[in-house]
Amino acid sequence: MLEIRDLEVYYGVIRALKSISLRVKEGEIVTLIGANGAGKTTSLRTISGLLRPHAGSILLNGVDVTQLSPRERVKEGMSHVPEGRRVFPMMSVLENLELGAFLRRDKEGIEEDLTHVYERFPILFDRRKQMAGTLSGGEQQMLAIGRALMSRPKVLLLDEPSMGLAPLLVQEIFNIIQTINEAGTTVLLVEQNANMALQIASRAYVLETGSIVLSGEAKTLLESEEIKKAYLGGK
Repeated sequence: MLEIRDLEVYYGVIRALKSISLRVKEGEIVTLIGANGAGKTTSLRTISGLLRPHAGSILLNGVDVTQLSPRERVKEGMSHVPEGRRVFPMMSVLENLELGAFLRRDKEGIEEDLTHVYERFPILFDRRKQMAGTLSGGEQQMLAIGRALMSRPKVLLLDEPSMGLAPLLVQEIFNIIQTINEAGTTVLLVEQNANMALQIASRAYVLETGSIVLSGEAKTLLESEEIKKAYLGGK
C-alpha cells in the first residue's frame, strides 16, 4: 500500500531524516512513535508532499509519488491530517468539509460522504453552520479528520491527533481511528501517546533523531521493557 525507501530529508545542513524505510500494508494501522524532535512530523510532511526529500522514494499502491505535488498525491489516494488540526477558522464546519472534496466532481458521492461524516461525528452536523475557529479542540480534531475523509483516501496520515485533548476525548479519538480503519481505510499514525498508539496499531516503528531504531508488532513493542522505559513511563 504505502512504502517508504531510504528517505532522507535536510533542513539546511541539518539531516532531519536519515535514510528511513517503512511499509504500511493495506488495511493496517501502523504507528510511528518517538520523542519530540525525532522526525515524526517531518516524515508525514514528506510523505504527503509538503516537504521534498533529498533522497529516497515514496510508493503508493506501487506508484512512485516522490515527485508528485500534494494535490496529486491526494488524487492518488493519500490524505493528511496535520499536527495542530489546521482547520480554516473563518469558514464554517460545512465549508471546511466541502474543501476536503475539492478535487472531486461526483456531487452525489460527495453528499453521501458528507452524510457519513455527520453520522460518524454528530457534533459536526449540529455545528455545521458554525465557524470552525469557535469549535473546541476535540471538535476541531473531528473536523480535521472528517475533512480528510471527504477525499475518500486509501491511506490516511494522522499527525498527533490526541495533542492537547482531555483524556476522555483522547480515548474517543482513538476509537474513531479504529472505526475508520475497520471501514477500510489504511492508517499511518504519528503519535506521542505511545501507549494508546501501540494499543490500536498492528505494527510500529520507533524513530530517534531521524533514524528508525526499532520496529515490530505493536503488541510486542508494548510489552518491551526498553519501550516502557523510554516512552511509556515505565521504570
